[in-house]
Amino acid sequence: MDALLQSTWGIDPGAFALPAIVWLVLAVTAVANGIFRETVLTARYSERRAHRISTAMLVAIILTIAGLYFASFGEAHTLAERLAIGVGWTALTVGFEFLVGHLEDTPVEETIGQYDVRAGEVWIAVPLTLLLSPLLFGWLL
Repeated sequence: MDALLQSTWGIDPGAFALPAIVWLVLAVTAVANGIFRETVLTARYSERRAHRISTAMLVAIILTIAGLYFASFGEAHTLAERLAIGVGWTALTVGFEFLVGHLEDTPVEETIGQYDVRAGEVWIAVPLTLLLSPLLFGWLL
């Protein structure tokens, strides 16, 4: 199977161990960002504004961490691997969001609603950043 992935798609399955660790770092920083939003930002701003500020901060954090990772290890990844890393980071993050929502008894509709840009929600910027940052830094670096 490894040889098939490598020959067909240019993907080395072993290339995902470090990106998985990077995602864990991203997840921990996202949780810390959420705690910061709830304890500091919501005390100073409306819930909507605090969420927008927090989302912008998280996008900046993701770009910083992804940039550092790909500056150090980016040349080791093919284009297909960078795309797979972005898809993986995004899937893990969205899955984590729905798992936390389920554990907190948040209705699925409410979790889905966080992605509705027509309602003024900005959270979609986070999964888009996770999806595209490996490609962006592969192109820039």
